[in-house]
Amino acid sequence: MRMRSWAAVAALVGALVAGGPQPASAAGTDSCARPARAEVFREGGVPVLDWRENLEFDGRGTLWVSHSGKGRVEGYGPDGRLRASLPVVGPGALRRGSDGMMYVNYGVHPLAWDGGILRFDPTAAQPRPQKVVGGLHGINGLAIDGEGNFYLSRELATGILKVRPDGSRDDDWTRRAGVFGTNGLEIVGDQLYASVLADATSRVVRIPLAAPERHTVVARLSDGLLHTRLLDDLTAFHDGSLVVASFRYGRLVEVDPATGRSCTLVDGLHMPTSVRVPRGFGGADPRRELFVSEASGRIMKITVG
Repeated sequence: MRMRSWAAVAALVGALVAGGPQPASAAGTDSCARPARAEVFREGGVPVLDWRENLEFDGRGTLWVSHSGKGRVEGYGPDGRLRASLPVVGPGALRRGSDGMMYVNYGVHPLAWDGGILRFDPTAAQPRPQKVVGGLHGINGLAIDGEGNFYLSRELATGILKVRPDGSRDDDWTRRAGVFGTNGLEIVGDQLYASVLADATSRVVRIPLAAPERHTVVARLSDGLLHTRLLDDLTAFHDGSLVVASFRYGRLVEVDPATGRSCTLVDGLHMPTSVRVPRGFGGADPRRELFVSEASGRIMKITVG
């Protein structure tokens, strides 16, 4: 969920004003069978002003976090200490490419004169961002397939943008991926999963990479506008389930993509914006742990089971 966008403003209003318990009939309100424990990995600051938007692991011992409130990307070690920082205007989603480089969306707010994707080497002593593609507006989430194609969500537009490795746009693919208001993106095999922010029923959708026009609804996580979850980022867990951040209710919702069944994995978070599985991060266990960024500025560690 991009900071300072109209969608983010609406989300913030929903979180602070209209939040609260959902009715028992709402999807995913039952607690998951396996317990989960949340603890603070990194303290935050002033809520919203210290907004941390997204996070990703480079597989080499560093957790990279986009700090929207301060216009930078930060790298943290397993001990929680800051290792690196690089300036990025309006940083958004972060993803590791199959080439080992880190990619981050920039210009993720409505006043930015330019938006696109930057690349940096996480192994460099002083990482320096380089532009991959520019001229993209209204972007938010990011996913990268094994061939290096980029997929970018748009909260206030129809169609997920597809950008080829050379920076050219695949407009035909984008047109066929005709889902409005997407936010988080995650590729699992040959399928792209997306959370839909601009939707009263809080949909999670599945989009075949080879046939995006055949997109289908995996789950609807709320029963109408009054209880919309304002879905943010999502990730695939080790057992094949999806874990989706609910910005409005401060929850992580686990979804079975095969059946659409859902349950609340974690409650009581402070406006969660992204969730990722740790990879190559000290002793963090990808089978049992998740890391979450929040608009409060905190970074949380979730231990499952």
